[in-house]
Amino acid sequence: MKQIELNDPLFITVNFTVLESLERMDTLNRKLLIVIKDDKFYGVLSIGDIQRAIINKYPLENSIETILRKEITVCQESDSAEFIKQKMIEFRTECMPILNEYHNLMNVVFWEDIFESQFKRKNISLNVPVIIMAGGQGTRLKPLTNIFPKPLLPINEKTIIEDIMDRFVAVGCKEFYLSVNYKADTIKSYFNVLQNPDYIIHYFEENKPLGTAGSMFLIKNKIDSTFFVSNCDILIDQDLEEIYNYHKQNENDITVVSAVKRYKIPYGTIQTKENGILSQLDEKPELVFQINTGMYILEPKVLQFIPEDEFFHITHLIELVRENEGKVGVFPIAENSWQDIGNWDDYSKILKIKL
Repeated sequence: MKQIELNDPLFITVNFTVLESLERMDTLNRKLLIVIKDDKFYGVLSIGDIQRAIINKYPLENSIETILRKEITVCQESDSAEFIKQKMIEFRTECMPILNEYHNLMNVVFWEDIFESQFKRKNISLNVPVIIMAGGQGTRLKPLTNIFPKPLLPINEKTIIEDIMDRFVAVGCKEFYLSVNYKADTIKSYFNVLQNPDYIIHYFEENKPLGTAGSMFLIKNKIDSTFFVSNCDILIDQDLEEIYNYHKQNENDITVVSAVKRYKIPYGTIQTKENGILSQLDEKPELVFQINTGMYILEPKVLQFIPEDEFFHITHLIELVRENEGKVGVFPIAENSWQDIGNWDDYSKILKIKL
C-alpha cells in the first residue's frame, strides 16, 4: 500500500490552533481532521473535541495538542478490508486511520466510503417533543411571503419546515408543536394534505404576535419533558444527540445552541490609554463571537416564567431563568453548521447548495 500524501487539507499539524482547525473544518465541510506530528500520525481531531474545548473556556488561539483524545482506534496496513470494516462497526467510528509498522499514515477510511447511506453509524432515539416557532410574517423574504408563509418556502423537494422536522425525525423525534399565526390555515392545510406518518403535529395559535417565546404560554401544561425549540428559518447540521446529552449531563434548565462566528477587521485597530497614548496596535485582527442560532433545549419548568398574552422573547425567558438561579448552558457548533435562511441572501445561498 502506497503512503498517502500529507499535503491534503484533511491533514493538519499538531501546532494548529483551535480556531485554525475550526476554520479548516468549515472550509472542507468536515467535522474531523487527521493530526500529524513530525510527518507521523499523531491523532484525530473531531468537532466534538473542539466543542468541549470551547465549553471549558480553552483559548481558541492555543494549540490543539492538549485537547486531542489520548486513545484512538487504528488499523494496520496488514489488516484485511473485512477486518477494518468490522472494527469500524464495533466502535462506530467515523474514520479509521491505517498505519504501517513505522507509524506512517498509509490511508484513512471513512464510514461513507464503505457503508451504504442507509446504514447509520449510530442509531439515535431521543423521542422528545420539538416546538417550532412558525408564526412570523417573514418580512425579510417579501414578496414571496406575501403569498406563502415562510415555513412553506421550498428547499429543493421539501419546504423549509419539513427540512427542519426531518432532522429531528432522524434522531427519533416525531412529536411536533407548531406555533402559528401568519397564514396559519395555509400551514395546517399543507400538512393535512401531506399526511407524513413521521410527523405527529399539534398546533398552538397566537391571536397576535407574541415574540419568540410568548406563544409557548399556550402549551405550558401540555409538555412535561425536556424539549427542543427551533426557529423556522434555520438549519442546524449537528449531532442533536450531543446537544441533548450536554444539556442533560450539565443539568441545564435551558441550553442555547451557538455558532462560533469569525469576523475579520480589514483595517489595523488601535487601542489607547490616558492622554491618547498608544497601548496596542493590531493589524487586521480577527474577532470571534458565539452567535445565537435560534435553537434551544428547555426543561418544562421554565415555561412558568412566560407571561400570558404578552409579547415575550426567548431572551427575556433566559434572563428570567438566570435571575431565579436557573442554569443556562451554551453548546457551540461550527459556523458552517448553522444556516440562517430568513433573508434573501442566505435563502438564495441554500437553494444553490441544495440544487
